[in-house]
Amino acid sequence: MLKNAAALTVAGSDSGGGAGIQADLKTFSACGVYGASVIAAVTAQNLEGVRAIQALRPDVVEAQLRAVLEGYPVRAVKTGMLFSAGIIEAVAGVLAERPSLPLVVDPVFAATSGSRLIKPRAVRVLRRRLFPLAALVTPNLPEAEFLCGAPLRSLDDLRQAGQELFRRYGVPFLMKGGHLEGADGGAVDVLVDRRGMRTFAAPMVRGVNSHGSGCTFSAAVAAYLARGRELRVAVAAAKDYISAVLRRPHYLKRGTRVIDHFARRG
Repeated sequence: MLKNAAALTVAGSDSGGGAGIQADLKTFSACGVYGASVIAAVTAQNLEGVRAIQALRPDVVEAQLRAVLEGYPVRAVKTGMLFSAGIIEAVAGVLAERPSLPLVVDPVFAATSGSRLIKPRAVRVLRRRLFPLAALVTPNLPEAEFLCGAPLRSLDDLRQAGQELFRRYGVPFLMKGGHLEGADGGAVDVLVDRRGMRTFAAPMVRGVNSHGSGCTFSAAVAAYLARGRELRVAVAAAKDYISAVLRRPHYLKRGTRVIDHFARRG
């Protein structure tokens, strides 16, 4: 296990604290690594939705990224909401200079509330410039459907989609099946990599607001990669982590339970 490792998130800020940069930094700390951040955009949001987005200039995002990579022992990077084509180009340009640095790409297209978090042209740039650099891409079900251009109704559909995306981009894909109704084994995720396919399952957790769960899962994978775990071990550890923090939520207010990122450490 690597000591004194840092993980870096490049994403948007969530004013509600449950997703984006804030969720990633909490997850890094809970999973035992130093967390650094590059803010790509500022959002005004809460559990009901996103009210405003202000993207940063690409040169400012690039300056943040270079400063962190030059000043800290970053052992893995996770990207989340990048919003614009210019920001994605800037991030990809810097990360392409470090091909051995593990990169987890969470292709954030929309919030759980449905608010769009990326410009339409930026999706094409994300696929062309960032996906090929990834050690892992982590689409949820709606994102996987968009990438494949077809509805995914079953676990078999999810497996086939993962294989297709792996063939298309040549990098591992973790197909997150938490939105899949009636999936065997509860919350089922499918990893497709050069070794084949592996399924990760956990009981479905009901009654918890899932805002930030995708950010948290992908950030946990990045944290365990930063700690020196190989990909499948990192994904398994991250699955255990997200399942644990969903089972022991934070009671935010009457009738509202949200992820408590520090419900389980390590």
